[in-house]
Formats: sequence, C-alpha cells, structure tokens
Amino acid sequence: MNYYGAKEMAESFRTVRKNTLQVAEDIPEEKYSYRAAPDTMSVAELLAHLATATNWAAACHFVEKKNAVSMEDFGRWMGEAGGASKALTSKADIVAALKANGDAFAQSLEAMTDARLGENVGLPMGTKSRFEMLLGVKEHEMHHRAQLFLIERMVGIVPHLTRARQERQAAPAR
Repeated sequence: MNYYGAKEMAESFRTVRKNTLQVAEDIPEEKYSYRAAPDTMSVAELLAHLATATNWAAACHFVEKKNAVSMEDFGRWMGEAGGASKALTSKADIVAALKANGDAFAQSLEAMTDARLGENVGLPMGTKSRFEMLLGVKEHEMHHRAQLFLIERMVGIVPHLTRARQERQAAPAR
C-alpha cells in the first residue's frame, strides 16, 4: 500500500515551488546578480537553474517515457536545460518560467499511476525507481532553496518562512 503517491508528490512539489517563487519575488531584481562567493551561481542563475531543472525529468518520464537512460540522454537533457536557463535574463522571465514549468511538472506528476511510479529505470550506474528519480527533483530544488535562504540573509532579507514563524510566535496565545 502506498501512502505517498503521485497526487501527494505533486502537491508536495507545488508547496516547494510556491516557496521558491516567494523567494524569487522577495529578492529585488538589483540583487539578482549577487553571488555568495566568486565561484558560485548568482541569485538569477540559481533561480533560472531551478526554473529549468524540471525539464530533464519531464523529458525522461513524461515525454520520452524512458525505461533506460544513457549518459548521452543526460547530456542532451542537461544541455537543453542549460540553454533554456541562460535564456532567462530578467526577474520577470525567471518568475514566469518558475510558475509555468512548475505547474506543468506538477500536473504531469499528478497524472502518474502508482504502477508507473514504481517502475525501475536503468541508469548508467544502476537502477532507480521513477518515484525516487522524480522525488529527487523536489529534493534538488529544496537544496538550492536553502542556499537562496542563506543568500537572502546575506543581502538583508529575512526569509518568508522565518517571517511567518516569527509572526506566529509574536501572536497572542488563544
């Protein structure tokens, strides 16, 4: 019996993406060029990366419906995502892509069956279930969003989830 299936994964991804979108909105565009260190992605590059990070998984699982993935497949998908990411040059473009790609990915997730999620996909270094691969997309976004939360602090912004917690703690007890 599955307790966490396609609908739950889609809803969980929507929550993660909603929080990423809030970060994208909270950071002023003039801070989008900020880098925490010289050899790291800028805010814009991180957000554009997240906006296009669902592309490879969509191609693999929803479009091409691969049962085996080669290094050439990954290279092609990463190249396409990299090109799409570089095309996002303004805050408005990035936010629009985060919304559109996030919505499309969540809808495709929601349409997956438990049987399809349970299928194994052959990879160059072994196999993984579709479930694990698709869950990894959300985990990847959460990893980068944690970086963005720290960057918000570095540029003087209290992250929205912290603000919400502080407001709850400051509210009178009922």
